Amino acid sequence: MIRPIYLWKKAQVNLYTRRRKLLNLAWIQGVILLICVVIAMLLANLPATREHYFHILETSLRISVLSPSGHGFSFPDGMTVEKFINDILMVVFFFTVGLEIKREVVCGELSSPKKAVMPVIAAFGGVMVPAFIYFLVNHGTAAASGWGIPTATDIAFAVGILAILGKRVPVSLKVFLTALAIADDLIAILVVALFYGGDINFLYLGLSAILVAFIAWMNITGETRPWYYFIPAIALWILFYYSGIHATMSGVVMALLIPMQPRYSKEYFFRKHKLYIARLKEGDMMPNGEDFPNFTQRVALWRLSSTSKNCIGLSYRLEHALAPWVSYVIMPIFALANAGVRITDPSFFNVFQYSHVLGSVGMGIFLGLLIGKPIGISLASFIAVKAKVGQMPAHATWKRLIAVACLGGIGFTMSIFVDTLSFTDQTPEVMDMLQDMGKVAVLMGSLCAGLLGSLLILLETRKEKKSTSA
Repeated sequence: MIRPIYLWKKAQVNLYTRRRKLLNLAWIQGVILLICVVIAMLLANLPATREHYFHILETSLRISVLSPSGHGFSFPDGMTVEKFINDILMVVFFFTVGLEIKREVVCGELSSPKKAVMPVIAAFGGVMVPAFIYFLVNHGTAAASGWGIPTATDIAFAVGILAILGKRVPVSLKVFLTALAIADDLIAILVVALFYGGDINFLYLGLSAILVAFIAWMNITGETRPWYYFIPAIALWILFYYSGIHATMSGVVMALLIPMQPRYSKEYFFRKHKLYIARLKEGDMMPNGEDFPNFTQRVALWRLSSTSKNCIGLSYRLEHALAPWVSYVIMPIFALANAGVRITDPSFFNVFQYSHVLGSVGMGIFLGLLIGKPIGISLASFIAVKAKVGQMPAHATWKRLIAVACLGGIGFTMSIFVDTLSFTDQTPEVMDMLQDMGKVAVLMGSLCAGLLGSLLILLETRKEKKSTSA
């Protein structure tokens, strides 16, 4: 006999146990992204593939709707393969990030002031200092608008490196960096929404506000069926696309509006469970000769499965379902489409070259990620602890925290995404050159930050082992 309490507990914890397994394989996500970066660079620079690579990215995509008389319209305007990846596929990425932020705020590491204050303050420090360094290097140049590029932390790479380092990093510091990266993502989302949109169309913005209010009303009234949110989500993306706010922000807004409460209560589950178990027993007494499960039992099992599934909130189910697709499909595709930089001169990799504006872009981003991030995170954490606003993570030292703060300089996904939105006030030729240099600097800065953080952690671990053995 299937015990109801077992099914209830299994339905509640299954999402978390499987998600924990994904975190244990986080280093695989980082390896996949690195492979995609290498492939993109090769495709963009090998003579046999570079023309095809950029031609595919620039291929136009549109949906045409024609009436019998030949009149109609095409949607969306100016859509290419690259914009499809950055404006549509990345909506799913931002939607998943939004779901994760919402879960952490409601019942996770950011759910209480004591839990949230330290990583949130550290995240603000890790945003302000890199932006300030970039501003100092690029103030008054054509590259000044790229200040948001070195402010983001890539949670997949950072958590992946922590997974590789294993027990060398205390669990409390892993939680600290994860919470910091989540808060950092939220700040990066706000930066994109406020500073990297286009000209605002207040008509579409007003319509999107009305739609958001309607979706929020559905949530408040207890609507939990997925399709009731899916169609408004598409409409919201269209309104954001034409309103001047970057379309990916619609994913974040929808994530915050998706209900977390389950469709069925615990009492409803136990009542239905008792009924379906009785139906399963009745199926055994039917003299129809069918093996288990017969038709009656299959119906009972289907309904029991559906009831169990709907005892988990829609927000949790969507996050669990989308996480593998985002990690192993969307982010690798994003890397393939955006990490391909055409290198015409080996000196292009010299991010410290300050003879022209391209060099200043590279130096601002590189220094922002490698130096600005750890300084900002460590300094903000130190101020929070000394002011007795925040609390040092358990079993952590300042040297270990600084080492983990270096891993915060791994920008990658969010930094490259902000790079694709920057420098739009320049001519297309200058914009492309600045964005390419920005991508190279992000890759180099993220690589050096990851190596520096890992090296400091390994050295600190070795020093502790020597002191304990002595």
